[in-house]
Amino acid sequence: MKQDQQKIHLVTIGGLTAILLAAPSFTMAGQQHEKRSGAASPSSPTARHTPAVAHHSDNRPGPAWRTIDGTVTHMKDTVYTIEDYEGNQVQLFVSRETKQLGGRKKVGDHVRAEITHGGFANSIH
Repeated sequence: MKQDQQKIHLVTIGGLTAILLAAPSFTMAGQQHEKRSGAASPSSPTARHTPAVAHHSDNRPGPAWRTIDGTVTHMKDTVYTIEDYEGNQVQLFVSRETKQLGGRKKVGDHVRAEITHGGFANSIH
């Protein structure tokens, strides 16, 4: 009888351990689904004028998240607005740490910018 209870406890602890180890995966999958289902379509008016990431912006270099190709449509202080070739507008943060290949940019320039997930431009070509 005592051995049966020990086996039940071991199975219970093993099951709980498996659930706890898998929980972060389930949480991340749910967050990714929310991002996809809650995102506005590129043709909607709200998607055309939102920053690269609405929740915050980075103010320093970091891992590259994506590359934006387009035209500089607006510049205010350290924030550049780029309109990509599909008509989407992306705001990115530029600082002294941003590598500006080919010199400083101006409105109307065609650029390719490597940005972090938070919208910081690591480089602008």
